[in-house]
Amino acid sequence: MKKILLLGSGELGKEFVISAQRKGQYLIACDSYAGAPAMQVADACEVFDMLDGEALERVVNKHRPDIIVPEIEAIRTVRLYDFEKAGIEVVPSARAVNYTMNRKAIRDLAAKELGLKTAHYYYATSLEELKEAAEKIGFPCVVKPLMSSSGKGQTLVKSSDELEHAWEYGCSGSRGDIRELIIEEFIQFDSEITLLTVTQKEGPTLFCPPIGHIQKGGDYRESFQPAHIDPKHLKEAEEMAEKVTRALTGAGLWGVEFFLSHDKGVYFSELSPRPHDTGMVTLAGTQNLNEFELHLRAVLGWPIPQIKLERMGVSAVILSSISRSESPRYKGMELVTAEEDTYLRLFGKPFTRVNRRMGVVLCYAPLGSDLDALRDKAKAIAGRVEVF
Repeated sequence: MKKILLLGSGELGKEFVISAQRKGQYLIACDSYAGAPAMQVADACEVFDMLDGEALERVVNKHRPDIIVPEIEAIRTVRLYDFEKAGIEVVPSARAVNYTMNRKAIRDLAAKELGLKTAHYYYATSLEELKEAAEKIGFPCVVKPLMSSSGKGQTLVKSSDELEHAWEYGCSGSRGDIRELIIEEFIQFDSEITLLTVTQKEGPTLFCPPIGHIQKGGDYRESFQPAHIDPKHLKEAEEMAEKVTRALTGAGLWGVEFFLSHDKGVYFSELSPRPHDTGMVTLAGTQNLNEFELHLRAVLGWPIPQIKLERMGVSAVILSSISRSESPRYKGMELVTAEEDTYLRLFGKPFTRVNRRMGVVLCYAPLGSDLDALRDKAKAIAGRVEVF
């Protein structure tokens, strides 16, 4: 049995805890607020600000974990190097977490060091620098915080008149204490995919069948697997994913995101060194092993004989339409369970805010079924669940 310290206890962390406990592991779930989803199923929990390096060190010293698994961005990640030097395994590695928690580090690694194809980009530490960068990039362009999640602080800027708002919104949506934005070329892409990539302690890098997804305001709303992709584009994406994960080092599951253009090919977008929200579609049984099981096996160094596509699946999120409310309740759950080949997952978040993801509907069908019809079904069913 390994003692695992989970930094971040959202819905992805909750599923990881469930997978780990089914394999006899001991989990301590941490977050900045009490009652977070993963805390509800973990063996122990800690509530503290993970950007506070001293507080993070106290929790590590208290529990003395074998493994630290980061699940969110808002962590004082530089401390992870010290823990790693002390013999604690950091997933996938302290280097990987530090690079990927900051868009500047990962974008420079991908574009400048590894030569991956990305959108053109600049950085801005002031409104004036943002305006200068926009003149070089042109409009439309995309402005994002260097550190954020779920699309917070992201703006599609269509004219110079919108730059001041983009600066203020980007800074307000930034996680941590970094006041710097990235401004990048808007890619005219045909679709987006997540390529779940598994690096192992022993064994080759593995890839899950590609996952298509739809975002709104930079946040995922639905995902589907397998996504249709030209075989040569898939090969290009796999080569990029293997190159960047190898450079970052470590074992685990990564969510690597790409833009696809029929004319221009594949663009590297971002990656997360942990299970990905769009990968929740694997809970519909699309693969022989879902993303959380794959992450756990890679972390523990256990064998993964193969990743096999079993059936088609889609996910559609359940959103809150109300502002902050404690102990939310739900209507319409029986309408979901009345549907065939459908699962309901409520995350157990203890409070709401407008457009907060509170759950997901998962639908599946045999391979070769009508994907568009399955997507429409999942969205319609998710719309029947009311948060109040």
